[in-house]
Amino acid sequence: MKPFALHTPQSIEQAIQYLQDDNSLVKPMSGGTALMLMMKSGVYEPEALVSLSKVQTLQGIAIDTNGDLQIQAMTTLSEIEHSPIVKQYFSVISQTMKKLANVRVRNVACLGGALAHGDPHMDMPPLMTVLGATLKINSASGTKNIPIENFYLGYYTTLLSSGEIIQSITVPALTNRYCLYLKCTTRSADDWPTLGVAINLGLKGKLLDSPKVVLSAVVETPTRLSEVEEFLTGKTPSETLFIEAGEIAASHIEPEDDARGSASYKKQLIKVYIRRAIQNSLQGKVQS
Repeated sequence: MKPFALHTPQSIEQAIQYLQDDNSLVKPMSGGTALMLMMKSGVYEPEALVSLSKVQTLQGIAIDTNGDLQIQAMTTLSEIEHSPIVKQYFSVISQTMKKLANVRVRNVACLGGALAHGDPHMDMPPLMTVLGATLKINSASGTKNIPIENFYLGYYTTLLSSGEIIQSITVPALTNRYCLYLKCTTRSADDWPTLGVAINLGLKGKLLDSPKVVLSAVVETPTRLSEVEEFLTGKTPSETLFIEAGEIAASHIEPEDDARGSASYKKQLIKVYIRRAIQNSLQGKVQS
């Protein structure tokens, strides 16, 4: 790695001061697990990093008066995984964490960095998208809120500018919703997924109510499958319905060949995992 400066501000305001020049070679750093890999491989060579590890206000988990989950950006994935609040009210997040990378990574990686990195193979972006989460972004010009669904633009590309940092993540309260994140890894269990599917749906009587389905890894950004959602809405759950949903999903996605599989193989994965994710979510394997 090339030499670089390391700044360790004590507050958000100090951190923003280091980032005000709009220099793409000066980046904020949270856990640094993915960033360091990019630097070691020479993909990214920063002039300076602004470590957020000393900013105490960027750490913590709480439920607000509306029942929404508030997670500060520098909260580690392990802290989220083991949080009693998350386990009780947002169990789908706790369950997802157990199979995210490995314990060593989760002990260091932070939620803000996992979302800001923009890698479509990560697990948190599709899950937070399907849960309807919102990012609070801080900069010299003030704060703003961005729905995660609108945050990703492409591979490693987000709406976050070089002078901004993620301050916190808000996840809306879940009431009588069935939520699940399911992924397929074609190598080791803690490898990047070849495909990820996130589900968030309800039941109105015996009919599916306002389902949300998000696909990741086989696409450049976490992608809402609106055709599948429309197809499922108001219908009675059945094996045939889930199979058709998988077929619809596969017909609207054009994956590419890569080291994790051919395009045709990924098409089959989409069919299987869409069906499986919807079915498993309704079986109550993860209910929030």
